[in-house]
Amino acid sequence: MKKPPPLTNDCFALPQGTNWTPVDEALEHLKSASKCLVGKQQLCPVDAIGRVLATNIHAGSSSPPYLNSAVDGYAVNSRDLKKSDLISLVILPGRAAAGHPYSGKIKEGEALTIYTGAKMPIGADTVVIKEDTVSEKNKVKFYGPIKAGSNTRDLGEDVEENALILQKGKRVTPGDIALMVSTGVSSITVYSKLKVGIFSTGDEVINSGIKLADGQVFDSNRPLLLSLLVQWGFDVIDFGILRDNRKDIESTLEQTSKKVDVIITSGGASAGQEDYMSAILTQNDSLSVWRIAVKPGRPLILAVYNGKPVFGLPGNPVAAGTCAMVFAKPALNVFSGRNWLEPLSFELPANFAKSKKAGRREFLRARVRNGKVDIFKSEGSGRISGLSWAEGFVDLPEHELSITPGENVKFIPFSSYMD
Repeated sequence: MKKPPPLTNDCFALPQGTNWTPVDEALEHLKSASKCLVGKQQLCPVDAIGRVLATNIHAGSSSPPYLNSAVDGYAVNSRDLKKSDLISLVILPGRAAAGHPYSGKIKEGEALTIYTGAKMPIGADTVVIKEDTVSEKNKVKFYGPIKAGSNTRDLGEDVEENALILQKGKRVTPGDIALMVSTGVSSITVYSKLKVGIFSTGDEVINSGIKLADGQVFDSNRPLLLSLLVQWGFDVIDFGILRDNRKDIESTLEQTSKKVDVIITSGGASAGQEDYMSAILTQNDSLSVWRIAVKPGRPLILAVYNGKPVFGLPGNPVAAGTCAMVFAKPALNVFSGRNWLEPLSFELPANFAKSKKAGRREFLRARVRNGKVDIFKSEGSGRISGLSWAEGFVDLPEHELSITPGENVKFIPFSSYMD
């Protein structure tokens, strides 16, 4: 199927005179600029794990597809169950089992042995649990009364034929696959997987496994981003590390834009002499530097290169990871055909004290122990160990505040960004 048109160069431009943009305002602007960037394809439900539904899904058949027994016991007619004393019924020869329905008809005064999942025979509408009965020769005895329809599963009790079962934009889970298969859905339309290209820039950055020379650091940003993107269900192409060479960066941008739907970079996006990424995107008339009132983070580069959105994340690892989750992930959802992400949060008591100045919204690395929230010992953007230690963020508003132990704070689990 045909892919949607590319983004325009000015889609990420902020209003004139914008200085430090509040986080919610930045997210709202990003939301309005984002749209689906991928095409569609047909798949069998069992092959669709993690894919995004491109249409609403309706049940092809009812579930259960027929009235059946929920227990092992005896299928009977409810007109025989109104007595409040001992009831005695004749046991018919034969049985009803799952996959082996009974071909005869149950009349008043009769009972048929039936097993869990078996289709209810004609004339029967209720099942008496075997453990509640006593059988002698060809008769079964039990005490009544018993409510009509007891211990059965009705036709369409779970899902009725043609009912809406899954909505467009949902990422398919194992439970969704089971639901589709159980209701006779054999083919679905999903969005093609979003392709994301990533690379790092900088003469000082090297891959792990190489001995560090003086002035060099290992590139942790790219593995971090690659891992996040794979967890989020996207196809990722790793273009490696680019040196501070304008020709090489421009060539890689050109190559990347032809192979992917979105480009994500980290580092080298400022306005310094060696920051060629900014210069190239400025020349392309699409560069927008978002100075966001956020900690960690602040500058976030948003641009369009050959119709493909470019996210230039900060170089500090903690800031890169935070901005990827808080800003990039919601937009990537929309690019891939999903709904804009609103991460789930919880109000939990703090196990820490903190005084915060006004001006920036802060995302502190945090985790929950014994129902209380702890924060990492340092807020430094280079303290990568905090990313491993943490299980989520404490989200603090822009205004000044002082937090005391036991006071409720907003906790966002990292798992909220998996949706």
